[in-house]
Amino acid sequence: MLSRVRSAMAQLVGGLGSSSQEAASASPPPPAPIAGSVPPAAAASSSSSSSAASSCKRDPAAPPRRGSFSRPGFLQLTAEELLQADDHSGRAVQSPRESRRRLPWSTGYAEVINAGKSQHNEDQACCEAVFVEKRRGPRTNPAPKETSGDLEEGSKGLCFYYWGLFDGHAGSGAAIMASKLLHFHIRDQLRDLVDILQDPSPPPICLQDGSRTFAAEPNKAPIAQEDVEVPNNALPRFHMEKDNQIEQERVTRQTSGGCCALAVVYLLGKFYVANAGDSRAIVIRNGEIIPMSREFTPETERQRLQFLGFLRPELLGNEFTHLEFPRRIQQKELGKKMLYRDQNMNGWAYKKIEEDDLKFPLIYGEGKKARMMATIGVTRGLGDHDLKVYSSNIHIKPFLSCIPDVRIYDLTQYEHCPDDVLVLGTDGLWDVTNNQEVANIVFDVLMRYEPNDLCRYTMVAQELVMKSRGILKDRGWRLANDKLGSGDDISVFVIPLGGPGNYT
Repeated sequence: MLSRVRSAMAQLVGGLGSSSQEAASASPPPPAPIAGSVPPAAAASSSSSSSAASSCKRDPAAPPRRGSFSRPGFLQLTAEELLQADDHSGRAVQSPRESRRRLPWSTGYAEVINAGKSQHNEDQACCEAVFVEKRRGPRTNPAPKETSGDLEEGSKGLCFYYWGLFDGHAGSGAAIMASKLLHFHIRDQLRDLVDILQDPSPPPICLQDGSRTFAAEPNKAPIAQEDVEVPNNALPRFHMEKDNQIEQERVTRQTSGGCCALAVVYLLGKFYVANAGDSRAIVIRNGEIIPMSREFTPETERQRLQFLGFLRPELLGNEFTHLEFPRRIQQKELGKKMLYRDQNMNGWAYKKIEEDDLKFPLIYGEGKKARMMATIGVTRGLGDHDLKVYSSNIHIKPFLSCIPDVRIYDLTQYEHCPDDVLVLGTDGLWDVTNNQEVANIVFDVLMRYEPNDLCRYTMVAQELVMKSRGILKDRGWRLANDKLGSGDDISVFVIPLGGPGNYT
């Protein structure tokens, strides 16, 4: 077993990453217009009202044929453009054509395929404006296609804007499904809260079954958020529903692999940025950089993973140790003392090496090359229900979490200009570009265009993708400083935060 793990680890640490072959995938049926369409009154409040309305009334892209190549529907690529987008040698940058349709909120988007590590681009993206109506009947599982019997007649509802990036691995099935369905899960959760969100008074302390609520006593301040007791299953319920749906569909629809998820919701003046994986988001405001996410990797989640391995040693399959050592231990070092750390330690201490310490470490490698159980370099996301350690029957899913880190940015607290943006990118962007370099590119591109030129955000997204991809030379794709460019799939959203009519 250890020799097989070492062989797999050598390939991964050597930079091969994933050489997965994309499995056949199919998407669920497109939703009825009622699922996500924006009423004219709601759409008119945005400067991109026509595009938002058309985005919502448009059915999502038809499900691809089994084994066929699929890109985000909003790109509206022709058959010839699809072939071009699938070309690993040319790596042409793809963006929505302004002449075809502008994305909601004048969002900029660009993407490029990897340099050959997988057959197709495993990133997926979604950008929608979604209308939420109050639920009338009992709560049901979300689905894109629903009857009006589940909705409150005459309800005014509310609208939210949604952006999602999904970085697939071991196949694109999970990323495709998440891109087509996650915003419907969000909409379904919000249906129970429409009245509360539209009510300016303090929210109720407790929600009861059947939408009956107990409001806070008059003249009393609402309980602080950290003082409210939340049921044990309240936090993960929403995230588990989406992950469970991927698990149920992995056989019937051949939903392959897993995906990192970075989703943003704009609702009632606030951005909610949720990240599970190694994609990232930053706000650039008046030259200041504000991180809006954190990466979840074996290094950043070392203590959580070690703690689970300590509590449930059977999950390690008698092949791994939850302890961490500065390097691999050799047989001749048995009985000697070596530095180590466990789930309770930030620093290091010495311990006497025992036979169990010769097992392969749960976390091995450093930085981007660190892997959990010698297999995967991310620790949060959706899917991966069938993922096992190479040539073994040890499941990795118990160590993977689908619960994201959520951060909030309140647009109403700041004055924004047309040059202030929220940048979302998959790891293909951030592997070779840091926050300051991204901010510099954003500033340089925006300065070339008038503030009211809405295509400027698409041009920023294209420049970010091209700069991180680099130029093809004799020694591969190279950046301007001749360092190695990103060989991964790259997807970028650029969302303007300010300017006349961009938000209400």
